[in-house]
Amino acid sequence: MTNFFAALRAKTRTITSAAGLALAALIVCLTPAAQENSHPSEDGQVRVQMHNVMYHYTDNINVHIRDLGGVLVATKQGDVPVFDDKKSFSIQIAAAEIAIPPESLANILNSNVFNGNDSPLKDLQVSIEKGALKIKGKLHKKGDISFETEGQLSTTPEGKIRLHADKVKALHLPVKGLMDLFGIDIADLIKNGKVQGVQAEKDDLILDPGLILPPPRISGKVTAIHLEANNIVQTFGDPKKFTWAKIPAQNYMAYTGSKLQFGKLLMNDADMILIDPAPQDPFDFYLDHYMDQLVSGYVKMTPQNGLRVYMTDYNRLKKKAAPAKKSK
Repeated sequence: MTNFFAALRAKTRTITSAAGLALAALIVCLTPAAQENSHPSEDGQVRVQMHNVMYHYTDNINVHIRDLGGVLVATKQGDVPVFDDKKSFSIQIAAAEIAIPPESLANILNSNVFNGNDSPLKDLQVSIEKGALKIKGKLHKKGDISFETEGQLSTTPEGKIRLHADKVKALHLPVKGLMDLFGIDIADLIKNGKVQGVQAEKDDLILDPGLILPPPRISGKVTAIHLEANNIVQTFGDPKKFTWAKIPAQNYMAYTGSKLQFGKLLMNDADMILIDPAPQDPFDFYLDHYMDQLVSGYVKMTPQNGLRVYMTDYNRLKKKAAPAKKSK
């Protein structure tokens, strides 16, 4: 116990449990030194910066955040972003480069966009072939007829994503375009507000990333989009002109300024960086299971009363939890 308090006075104590994190966060929030050195963000929002993070929205939806800079915005004015409630905040992106695997886009469309009983489309599959985006699925209201489209993605002046189909087939027969294929079904769903994040414009579909993704919601202007070997890469804002903070870590999620709540604890003038202790691959993070990742890792305090949280990758956590196979 004597050594523990000595380490706290030196502010270099390594904390290796959830209980240790709770105590450290209380010290950060409540000690006079933390209050005297407090420098809240001028706009009252938590600044966020991420690099090389595989971010899981659900079990089957993930995106690779190569870089992201922006702020956390509380859903209700006057509230505080809460890590344990992903609907309590959104991520307002100023600049970012985010890659989405085709499988994740298909799962987004199936589970978040065309998921109603009266949806005209179902069982969508997305792939990238020869530099084009290919979508296959079934026309639910037309006897589950199979269809496929092949087209290109671009951005709109408003910062949304345009899907233009160059080729459309149903029952192996050529169709004039998307609206000819879907008829008035999608237009009616959009008009009646039953499909979020999708608009129909002439023969194109317009997707809003901020509405089609599950919580936590994002907002920001998509300025460019292109296809890679197996990724749909979106650029938000202008990452080259954005002022990036210098973070002493390779793969990380940094939160600074204002108030941020996690678990039962509230950080004033937040200074918390979630760090990947095994940076040879992206930081695998799943907000729904962040506490499991936290307990499996360890925490350090900085001399300025900040927290540096070294979290086990979620995919490594799953491997640790898997039962060993019995030998024959």
